Amino acid sequence: MSDANTAPRVLMVFPKFYENSMWNFKEAMELQGARAPAPPLGLITLAAMLPKAWDIRLINRNCETLTDEEIQAADLVMTGGMLPQEPDCLIVIEKCRELGTPVCVGGPAPTSTPEMYDRADFIVAGEAEGILPEFVAAWERGERTGRFTAPKFKADVTKSPIPRFDLLTFSHYLYIGVQFSRGCPFTCEFCDIIELYGRAPRTKTTPQMLAELDRLYALGYRGHVDFVDDNLIGNKKAIKLFLPHLIKWQEEKGYPFKFSTEASLNLADDDELLGLMRQSNFYALFTGIETPDEATLIQTQKKQNTKRSIADSVHKLYEAGMFVTAGFIVGFDSEKDSVAKAMSTCIGQTGIPIAMVGLLYALPNTQLSRRLRKEGRLYENYALTTADQGDQCTQGINFVPLRPQRDILADYREVLKEVYDPPNFFDRVREVSRRLNRPSFATHKVRWGAVAKDLWSLARIIWRMTVRRPELAKHFWSVFLETARKNPAAMEAVVTNMVLYLHVYPFSRYVIKEIDRRIADLDAGRWVKPPIMAADNDAACGTQKVGKVAVKHLAAVA
Repeated sequence: MSDANTAPRVLMVFPKFYENSMWNFKEAMELQGARAPAPPLGLITLAAMLPKAWDIRLINRNCETLTDEEIQAADLVMTGGMLPQEPDCLIVIEKCRELGTPVCVGGPAPTSTPEMYDRADFIVAGEAEGILPEFVAAWERGERTGRFTAPKFKADVTKSPIPRFDLLTFSHYLYIGVQFSRGCPFTCEFCDIIELYGRAPRTKTTPQMLAELDRLYALGYRGHVDFVDDNLIGNKKAIKLFLPHLIKWQEEKGYPFKFSTEASLNLADDDELLGLMRQSNFYALFTGIETPDEATLIQTQKKQNTKRSIADSVHKLYEAGMFVTAGFIVGFDSEKDSVAKAMSTCIGQTGIPIAMVGLLYALPNTQLSRRLRKEGRLYENYALTTADQGDQCTQGINFVPLRPQRDILADYREVLKEVYDPPNFFDRVREVSRRLNRPSFATHKVRWGAVAKDLWSLARIIWRMTVRRPELAKHFWSVFLETARKNPAAMEAVVTNMVLYLHVYPFSRYVIKEIDRRIADLDAGRWVKPPIMAADNDAACGTQKVGKVAVKHLAAVA
């Protein structure tokens, strides 16, 4: 172990995500030879902020093994992440304590519920740019415990360094992430992004972003880059100023990257922005639709999705060259009757193949969880009572709903059954193949190594779709051959969605069985309601040990 006067050996550990979820794209990773969807952008950005003299190593437990010897060889372990990583993060903390290595934890989950991480030697809550120098100074003074909290929404992202992409093994991942902005201007009641990063999106500068892309390019990376922003168009003025420079960069480099991101559905209203994203080679987009019911959208403060045709908006995104995945939620207070038919119809009309449908879950420190607590309807320590922490598909509704829980579960079951029935799913993929208007780029460089890899992957996909899943063969070939004849430019998106189906099809059946079990328990009186959190008028939400679906892994297989 080093002393306070020598450069520490730092081991950065990225905890495992909860595996049994709608977002586990194991099939896609196997087909592409990857081990995880995306690298830990937060940790490699943090690594770039630490003193240059510090010796830094990275282990991603989603694709690498962490040994006791590696922990013991480090002077400091730094870990943390999102709520779906919480169980494994706590395991890492306990292992470090057992082996006598100080451990520092940070990220969204420790920021939301720091009391869950009291066993860590250090907790760094909030955005690292606003507090990390204080932690470094404390370490270099010889302190080996401490709690540090950054001012909320004050971090200057224009001073964020280029992430340490050199710490990554690119072949381990389906895509690499970069970040342009933090925050979202909307006020969705159930969302924790505005609680963590605020409602005034802060953006990096154009030179910053191009420098990050230059670094990836110089390290030899080519392919899928995800802008991990929770709403890329939260600051429309800033993104419109940046995209023309991105287009020029892509043209000069021969379009080495294709981009995906997350954005609010009102993107479809801005033709100028759609055109810029098309020219930049954005090809996949995740958006939160949540529900087609306008009263519910108003009640949950997601007004940006009201007064519009959701289907027409999605089709406009297809015309701009981006295929769409989307989130839907069952269990809102404003649901009066069955919502299954309306939601299934909406998904069918949009032509969105991968509709991530989940049960409503009150995340820590959100407007929703504060309201439910005030109303005396929030369950206490709910996720710790379940086997499937972090999975909103099987363990949602951590509160007393206003309509019978059985009805909510029955609706949810019906939506999953309908949208992931093979004929219905492939009909939506066919809609993508007909509507997607992918651009062609004159300066695009053909990379024959990538072509060979794609052909090998395609052969394996065909085998899995026709031999391992013979019930899917006729649907697969029908859509595949039609796309090849009529719109070959859409083939990548079509195949990507069908690969995703190799996971969501059996997983949806698993969820249906779990929901059937929960309904049977309710009918038989076997379900034991968790204790309800004491209601009070405190503006701060109490301790909740809850899980969260990692919705940032949109289009992970693309």
